[in-house]
Amino acid sequence: MISLGIEGTAEKTGVGIVDSDGNILAMAGKQLFPEEGGIHPRLAAEHHAEWIPKLIPQAMDESGLSYRDIDLISFSQGPGLGPALRIVATSARSLALSLKKPIIGVNHCIGHVEVGKLDTGAINPVSLYVSGGNSQVIAYESGRYRIFGETLDIAVGNCLDHFGRETGLGHPGGPVIEKLAKEGSYVDLPYVVKGMDFSFSGLLSAALREVKKGTPIEDVCFSLQETAFSMLVEVTERALSHTQKDEVMLCGGVSANSRLREMLKTMSEEHGAKFYMPEMKLCGDNGVMIAWLGLLMCNEFGPMDINDTGIIQKFRTDEVDIPWIDNTKTYLKLSDDLIAKGAESNIVKSDYLGEKAVVKDRIPKGYRIPEIDNKIRKARCKEEAKLLSDAKRTGVKTPVLYDVDLENKAITMEEIDGVMLKEVIDDDLALRLGGEISKLHSADIIHGDITTSNILFKDDKLVFIDFGLGRYSQLNEDKAVDLLVLKKSLQSIDYNLAVKYFDLVLKGYGDESILKTINDIESRGRYTH
Repeated sequence: MISLGIEGTAEKTGVGIVDSDGNILAMAGKQLFPEEGGIHPRLAAEHHAEWIPKLIPQAMDESGLSYRDIDLISFSQGPGLGPALRIVATSARSLALSLKKPIIGVNHCIGHVEVGKLDTGAINPVSLYVSGGNSQVIAYESGRYRIFGETLDIAVGNCLDHFGRETGLGHPGGPVIEKLAKEGSYVDLPYVVKGMDFSFSGLLSAALREVKKGTPIEDVCFSLQETAFSMLVEVTERALSHTQKDEVMLCGGVSANSRLREMLKTMSEEHGAKFYMPEMKLCGDNGVMIAWLGLLMCNEFGPMDINDTGIIQKFRTDEVDIPWIDNTKTYLKLSDDLIAKGAESNIVKSDYLGEKAVVKDRIPKGYRIPEIDNKIRKARCKEEAKLLSDAKRTGVKTPVLYDVDLENKAITMEEIDGVMLKEVIDDDLALRLGGEISKLHSADIIHGDITTSNILFKDDKLVFIDFGLGRYSQLNEDKAVDLLVLKKSLQSIDYNLAVKYFDLVLKGYGDESILKTINDIESRGRYTH
């Protein structure tokens, strides 16, 4: 079976032809380079309307096929810029009807992951997908690709491009920033990781302020790049630790940055995981990924009715059933004294004055520069010690704190010999969990990483551990994000039960105003173009 795919979610348009064995038969594309400002949806649509009719025959010539050899027309249905998507969909429908061929629309983000797997041979990776319009940490669990982390505001590519435009470096900003960063030194910029999510708008504003202050542009570029990429790699590391997979893959247009590749490869090696990145021409938006995903989808579900081929501008990655994944996982073997190797730290068996204890050792991260790494490890060590104590005052059970070693960024605490909540969760525990989280939030304590791996169950009690990303906040927004981290964690256990469990958590939480904030955050259409 041979599929022709049409891509055009943002400034790039492409046509690719792939057969069912994964052979790439043709790949043609054209990118819009705006003279000033960002990508305007109307200009992107006009660009696609001009070039798609030229790229289709170009791809056919390259493939050496005739139009009668094409068995399927695939197109990117979303997410993306509305006007651009409509041109793509209209072009695909017109081609399918004229050739009397079946048609299928696919999710652009999943296309990046699947073509990456095709090219690299990765089987079941945690994928960091980063581009101008998208920033997601994606991994397969329970029948779908789940978004384990995502931007809370703008995508990392957008952040770099915006900085480039505002400072006169040009568009796209990423390549120029990468070049200037090689000559720079570190200046302090905000590092914003909230649970499994990241935020770039504050980082962008702070970087622009540094430029206005007269800080050398090389220093700002270096610091912006190091901070943004450290945030992305940290969240990828968290997803790797939570899912216990043994493969990491980088995809999307920002993959072109050699420093990001180096950092993600270093992190993977520190966890004993294999690192993959597809050929660069397949990292940016392209028609091949759409053609290949179209074949996978059509093989499982058959083609679409022409009436179902409307665009989905906010098409989430986790809305698509994916039945073809081999979810086999191999687990990293730990040494005898190592209880767990997490994203934040190593958890090591110990004792304290005759009592069983554990040491949470925040080891240096090789992917982060020392200036960022030391700052984060020390600040989180201090904050976690205080949060553990303050959480107890709310009536929430946490490990007893024995000792804090700021020099080595380590905490010694009581060993909790319980089971992870993800192993035993039921309706009653979900309801009780909501009440316990409410106690923390009533004291303005944000756990920062509420996952079903960071709550233990012992002696009929829920015990909260790992306040490593915790902080204090009165904002409903931060409390809602805290709960949304839990929601993603529940989805990774059992997507079908996650809705029921999360509803019970909110019932136990008992504050309807927080539900409104959660709905507002989820409706923002983050990481869409």
